[in-house]
Formats: sequence, structure tokens, C-alpha cells
Amino acid sequence: MESINLSKAAPTATIQFDFKGATSIRKITRIVSEGYNLYDNSGQMEEYKHGFVVSRIDGRDDSVEFINGIKLYAGDVIGKVSEDQLRRIQIRETILSHIQRERELFYKGIKVLSLFFIDEVAKYKQYDSTGQPINGIYAEMFEEEYKDVISNLQIGMGEDDYMKYLSAISEDKTHAGYFSIDKKGKMIDSKANEKRENSKEKMSNDVDAYDLIMKNKELLLDRNPKKSPVRFIFSHSALREGWDNPNVFQICTLKQSSSDVRKRQEVGRGLRLCVNQDGERMDTNVLGNDVHSVNVLTVIASESYDSFAKGLQNEIAEAIYDRPKAVTTELFIGKVIKDDKGNERVIDGDIGRAIHFDLIVNGYIDRKGVLTDKYYEDKANGELKVAEEVADSAGSVIEIIDSIYDSRAIKPENARSNNIELEVDESKLAMPEFKALWAKINSKSVYVVDFDTDELVRKSIDSLDRKLRVSKIYFKVEIGAMEQIKSKEDLVSGESFVKEKSASYGNVVAANSNVKYDLIGKLVDETGLTRKAVIQILQGIQPETFNQFKNNPEEFIIKAAALINDEKATAIIEHITYDVMDDKYGTDVFTDPTIKGRLGVNAMKAKKHLYDHIVYDSSNEQVFATELDTNTNVAVYVKLPDGFYISTPVGHYNPDWAIAFYEGTVKHIYFVAETKGSMDSMQLRLIEESKIHCAREHFKAISNGEVIYDVVDSYKTLLDMVTK
Repeated sequence: MESINLSKAAPTATIQFDFKGATSIRKITRIVSEGYNLYDNSGQMEEYKHGFVVSRIDGRDDSVEFINGIKLYAGDVIGKVSEDQLRRIQIRETILSHIQRERELFYKGIKVLSLFFIDEVAKYKQYDSTGQPINGIYAEMFEEEYKDVISNLQIGMGEDDYMKYLSAISEDKTHAGYFSIDKKGKMIDSKANEKRENSKEKMSNDVDAYDLIMKNKELLLDRNPKKSPVRFIFSHSALREGWDNPNVFQICTLKQSSSDVRKRQEVGRGLRLCVNQDGERMDTNVLGNDVHSVNVLTVIASESYDSFAKGLQNEIAEAIYDRPKAVTTELFIGKVIKDDKGNERVIDGDIGRAIHFDLIVNGYIDRKGVLTDKYYEDKANGELKVAEEVADSAGSVIEIIDSIYDSRAIKPENARSNNIELEVDESKLAMPEFKALWAKINSKSVYVVDFDTDELVRKSIDSLDRKLRVSKIYFKVEIGAMEQIKSKEDLVSGESFVKEKSASYGNVVAANSNVKYDLIGKLVDETGLTRKAVIQILQGIQPETFNQFKNNPEEFIIKAAALINDEKATAIIEHITYDVMDDKYGTDVFTDPTIKGRLGVNAMKAKKHLYDHIVYDSSNEQVFATELDTNTNVAVYVKLPDGFYISTPVGHYNPDWAIAFYEGTVKHIYFVAETKGSMDSMQLRLIEESKIHCAREHFKAISNGEVIYDVVDSYKTLLDMVTK
């Protein structure tokens, strides 16, 4: 089964099955509803005779059930599956993922590429007795599946240009292979070169392969179907040759990963920020927070999702093995924390034990010290609790906890888990209440910060002298010996080695002539201040403060930049003003982005939302949205997409909600809200508080006070504000 299709109508399923024709059996793809009979629609294939009638299609868990009791989930295959059938399924899934991504990015001017890794060239390209190239089995499979996918494609409104693009590219022109080439121009396995005795010929072939890949790199990104129809690339040696392209969005491994080719290496071919047709990098400067939804890599592997995810996480964990993996008392002892007023103190043993005990009591860590789901849920809702002894330093304590290695943070997302794609409700878009709301909030603005640079320099100098504490780098040398082996168990546990002595060495690492640090340039990059201002700050701090740079240059830069940015954020709050621009946001900020979620997990149906569903980030947002959806005073609301943002000196800011109430029900009809689990401004990070202040000034400027913007922690708080 390929997928479940959810819409306002009853759900349908896209399935592929065998069909018996007049001369042969072939695979066909159909969109089916409940009651669909596979036996009748397969040319009466015997294998579908007993009970293969669809009895239930469930969008909550992406499943189809037949009257014989068999239940299939998206991606499942039943029946005997050979190696070739498995590879065919992978190729088809790659094409489907490619087309989906291509449709999302086509009108953004971004070309989508897919990369197949194969284990031998003959499976992609072969040569007949006259030396003419012919398709191998994978190329044949690709062309067959590509034709089938395109012929069954359901095109939406406004996709005429995309259809013209697809029709201009034939299935035999849209794929190509990048392999080593011999002197006769034939593709060969790169390992074949290693068997050759002539080293000059071997070197030449490697260069030929490298040049072929690199010279076509820019051409591959051209979206003109006549000049560059290739969108699917088959490669045997892309890893070995160091090939990568920023617009690889799908990677399919049509082979088993060998021990010398790690998952991280394969995935790394696609971990690049993509570029558009003009060569412009699609980063945060261009896309804002939308950078994460555009730059997504999908891996079509030959193993289960759980197996692949576990393997990838283990490899990444090996690369960052020095990070602690459990929350212990020792994690906190000796760390410097800062309270709400900027005062610092060092955590001693008693406080460290109190913090650790409190985490256990609140259910934030399990018996092994691993962070629990409750910790992440309370953190998302802004409801984390810490020990009373450090309540005024909660932010610093949470930063220490978050230094723990967490496999969930680097776990790849299961592409099939998101079974809801939000669609704009055109009737909501046409509502007078929404049109009025949108007309009042869609103006863009420009800010001016008129603060005294000399004052910022003075405050930064004072802050660095009072608060900058850079830890020294120490080496710990331990000496041990293994004098006897008592048992295999002692060897496995490491107890055969006995530590005899240890010593720590400090002050042996310093910034010297061997490692060059552009301290001024780095601080300019991190703070956005001029070089002149940064130089004034560094010249003004005490010698003992500046000398800490020698102890640990990297930490000095990070901590100094953070302290300067705190002072900068304070200055912004006091001195920023906004002016309205003629430029406005269009409704394409709602229609362009692809927003996905999983029904019942982080998505729910909505009645008054601009989209047919809503994707929420926390349980607090879910409760808030439910209240909006059921309250009779609310006309329409929208969870604002990432493409709608306010420019601030400390980065783009994306408000959470825009709400329109029915006229006559409340005092303030138009409201833009930021939802937080806590209303205590002291618990908000200074940078975040600065962005919220900027948002208040922005909405004042663009709406003449007709739009109210504020931070709320519940619908009740919102109602209190709009009825005052």
C-alpha cells in the first residue's frame, strides 16, 4: 500500500497490485474506497480470491483492512517479495517522494534531484555485442515505474506550468548514471580500476569520473527541461569520488550499506542547503523559519524505519561520544549559573543533589537518568519546574540539562508518519472577517534603533568584566595496568585494567601562533556590531578579563558574544521604533507552504481555522486551538505560517496566532497572540522578550492601535484582554 488520501470526503487508499492481462501479469496502481474488490479488479487473480475486499480505511494510523482480517499499513507489502521486487518498490517510492517534493518547490524556482546508490554498474547500464549501451534492470524498472506514476498523477488547481514541465521530459531522458569511464567511453565499476596494473590509466579514469561529475554540477540545477532534463541520478562511486549536490532531496540505497560506507556518509550527500534557479542559497536569510520545511532530505532505505533510525543515531552518537548521556548529580556540580538579575554562582554538591532529586520527583528523568517524555512536554509548554534552590536561575539549569546527548533530537522523521497535509479553506479565505483581519496585519515594516553606541559599549564592558567566566582547558592523564585476566566477564566489563594514578594538567593550551583566531571578526559576526564598536569593547575590559581568551578562545567568543547580545537586546527594547512600508504580505504565505502533521498526534480537524486542520507544537497550543474552534465569539483564526514574520535586530520573529472575533461580541475584534506556558516575563529569555517587544511596536505602527498583540497562556487570558 502506498498511501492514505485524506480530504473532506471519505478517505481513500492508493494501492498497487498484480493485474492479469491477456498475455502477461503486470502491476497496476489504483485509488480505492471501502468496498473495492481486488479479485474483480485484478482480472480475477487467484491470490485475491478470498476476502480481499476493502472493509475499512483508517487515516489515524494509515491503514487499510480487508474483510478477511488482513490489515495493511502505508508502505507494507504482502506476499512473496524477491530482491528485484524490493528494489522496484524502493525505486517507485523514490519517484513518488520526488514528485511530491517537486510539486512543493516548483513554484519556488528550486530544482529537485534524487540520488540512487547501486552496488554494480551492470544493474543500471549494460553493453551489447556491438558495444551499444542498453538499460540494465534498474534503469528498466525506473522507466516503467516513472511512466506509471506520472500517468496516475492527480493534478491540483494552478499546476498547469508544472504539468507542462513534466510533459516536456521523457522517462528515458530524466535519469542518468555517474560512474567511472574506461578509455572506450563505457561505464565501469570504480573498483575495477583498482585491479588494473597501469597506474597512469587508473589515475586518468578517476580524473575522468571526477570531471564528469563536477562539470555537470551546475547544469544539473538548470530547470530548462530541454537543456537539463536529468532529475534522477544513479551512482556507484559518488561517495568515493566525494560528489554532492545541494539539491539532492531524495537518497535511495539500492544495496546493502557495507561496513566501510556509513549511513552518515550516504545521508551526507543530501545534507546541504539547496539553491534556486538563480543560484541563491535557500537559508534563513531568504526563508526565515521556513528553511527547515524546505531543506528536508528523504532516505528510501531497504531496511525498516526503526532499524535505519537506530543505526543512524548510533553512528552520530559515536561521533559525539564525549557528550554526557544521563542526568546525574555530577552534571551540575561546579557549573556556573546565572539568576534573573545576572548574578552568578557556582553549583556545589548540596545544590547539585537538590536539582537532581527534584528532576526525579517531577518525573523528568528515569532510573537511568534518561530524560523522559514529560520533560520535553513540559518544556514545550513552558511549564518546566526546577528545585526551589535554583528557581531564579531556571534558564541556566535547563541549559545544563539540555547539554545531555538525546537520541530523539537526532532521530530522523518517519516520512509516513505525517498523514495530514493542510489545505487552505477557500471559504474562510473569502470571509469578510478574515479579509478585514488580513488587511490590518499584512503590512510589512522597517525598524530604526536609535540608541547610543557609546552607551552600549560602556554597558557591554561592564557586563563582560562582571560576568565573563571562561573555563580553562585541562588534560586528564590516567595510568593503569592489566596484570592478570580473571575471567571473560572482567575483560568485557573493563575491570581487568586497574587505574594506578591520574593527574590533571592545566594552562598547557593557549591561543598561540599556530592557531589563528579572528576574535574581532567573530564577535562582529555574532553580535552584528561594527568592528569599531567591538574593538572599543575589547580595549575597555580589564586585562584579567581579556586574558581569559588565552585559556579557551572558543568559549571566550561564545560567552562574550552572548553577554554583548544581552546588552544589545536591552538597548533595543528601550530605543526601537517601527515605520509602515508600502510592501505587504500576500495570501500566498498561506497557500505556498506545505504543512504536514499526524492526525491525533500533532494535528486535528478544525472548523474555524483558515486551514482544514491545525498542526500544534505542544499540548498548550492544542488546548488553545480547541477553545478557539468551539467559542461562538470567534469568527476565524489562523496559526500563522513561518513565512509570515516581523524583522527585528535580533532575528526574524513569527507570531503564533491571528484571530478575528465577530463584531459586537468583544471590545477588540482583531488580535495577534503569542502563546506561552508561563506569563512570567522573567522566565522568557532576554532575546525572546526583545522580539516580543518588537512585535508590539510593529503592530502598533501598522494598525493604528486597531490590532492588539500580546502574550497569552490560555484562551481565558485572551478573552480577558479583548473584553477590557
